[in-house]
Amino acid sequence: MEEIQGRKRLPVMILRGGTSKGIYLLEEDLPADQTQWEPLLLRLMGSPDKKQIDGLGGAQSVTSKVAIIKKSKREDADVDYTFAQVSVDKPLVSYKGNCGNISSGVGPFAIERGLLKAKEGMTPVRIYNTNTDKIIVAEVETKNGQVVYQGNFAIAGVPGTASPIKLKFMDPAGTLGRGLLPTGKIIDHLEIPGYKTVEASIVDAANPLVFVRAQDLGLTGMELPEELNGDPEKLALLETVRGLAAVKLGLIDDYTRSAWDTPGIPKMTFVAKAEDYPTAEGGIITKESIDLVSRMMSMQKAHPSYAMTGAMCTAAAAVIPGSLVNQMLSPGANPHFLRIGHPSGILECGVDYSKQDGKLVIEDTFGFRTANLLLEGMAIL
Repeated sequence: MEEIQGRKRLPVMILRGGTSKGIYLLEEDLPADQTQWEPLLLRLMGSPDKKQIDGLGGAQSVTSKVAIIKKSKREDADVDYTFAQVSVDKPLVSYKGNCGNISSGVGPFAIERGLLKAKEGMTPVRIYNTNTDKIIVAEVETKNGQVVYQGNFAIAGVPGTASPIKLKFMDPAGTLGRGLLPTGKIIDHLEIPGYKTVEASIVDAANPLVFVRAQDLGLTGMELPEELNGDPEKLALLETVRGLAAVKLGLIDDYTRSAWDTPGIPKMTFVAKAEDYPTAEGGIITKESIDLVSRMMSMQKAHPSYAMTGAMCTAAAAVIPGSLVNQMLSPGANPHFLRIGHPSGILECGVDYSKQDGKLVIEDTFGFRTANLLLEGMAIL
């Protein structure tokens, strides 16, 4: 990062990764003192401001994300990747948890920046995510030493088609260091002040999620983001549930502080059995085309589609006997080809698992995303 006439110039790339959009940076271009990162990233995005009008953020949590990348010194990784969720309306940057959609842009960025050489046909990029201490393998289509962005693969929530990127999350359980079931229980009971006690499955794979039945919160599971975001009481209830789960996980002591002290994890998710429902874009998802309905929250608002790490955790939860996700699955659902119905359509994912000494072991979870390089240049700070 250089400074000209008192203003800093930071080399950036903007990529759409999956259903998110982020700023991708080389760690070497940032200050060596990581305490200086937060004010810089807030300035970069234009936060706090609900419009982010004076920065590069897009006024939604899914467009206020940063990927910080460097060449890895690990034998099992090509690059190290740190994810930063920049709050839209708070002076807050969270490094807790990872973003799977932004992860899908890491491989293309690493190739574009010359951190590894492209192979002909397909280039596997081994990514060490520092947030979760996990390895992700991205398979990126490449030709003549360049990333191939164009293709015929479509994902719900993104217009048009692009080249598919397979993401495999290796040994994804236990990002908090406490295993697949970090509370030690398949079902936890959360006592919601002024409401009632609800059952929850708190599962940690790729990211920790708290799953609750939609009906237990007075919801159907078919709600669209605009509807949820326009209901302050439901938003408060959902954040209370998430905060109580964060207390169970030992992330905070006071559930009312969840939005400030641990805004990104656990991710709030409510599930329901498959039913026909309209998408946010006006289409119709039939119950026969999905295995369950699920809705996620992102930074205290409804996610417009579905987080990729959320899908990975949902796939893992699907094979835990008795979990709320497992209970909601349609008969005959295939965990190697799980179809999650979300507000924008269907996300397909899978899980490889085994039993060792009677214990469930999640070997990997996987899914497909796309990415697109939108801009390369200098951000003026």
